[in-house]
Amino acid sequence: MYERKILPNLNCGLDLIGEVLYGKWKIRLLWFINEGHQRPSELQRKIPDASRRVLNIQLKELEEHGLVSKIIYPVVPPKVEYSLTEFGQTLIPILSALGQWGDENEAYLRSVILKRLDSGIE
Repeated sequence: MYERKILPNLNCGLDLIGEVLYGKWKIRLLWFINEGHQRPSELQRKIPDASRRVLNIQLKELEEHGLVSKIIYPVVPPKVEYSLTEFGQTLIPILSALGQWGDENEAYLRSVILKRLDSGIE
C-alpha cells in the first residue's frame, strides 16, 4: 500500500478541498453518483478509461472523507450501491459551476491542453 512521504498541508480551504478531491476520477464519480448511477458496474461504464481497482480506491477515499456512503446488500452475488451523503451533496453546486466554466471556456482549454500534449510536456 502506498504510504505518503510528505504530510499534506491543511492550512486553508483550497488545501483541504484539494486533499479531498485529488484523484483523476473523483469529481466524475461524485457527479455520476448524484445523477443516480449508484452501482460500481454503472460507474465503470460511465468512466470506461478508469480501471475497476482505481475506481474502488477512489470510491473508498470519498467514503472515508464522508462524501459518499456505501450500502452492501446481503445477497448472492453481493450487491453494492453508493450514494452521496448530505455533506457530499453540498459539493454538487460547486462541481456544476466548475463544469459550466469548463463548457464556457472549452475551445481555449482544449487548445492549451492539446498544445501542451503536442510539445511533449506532461
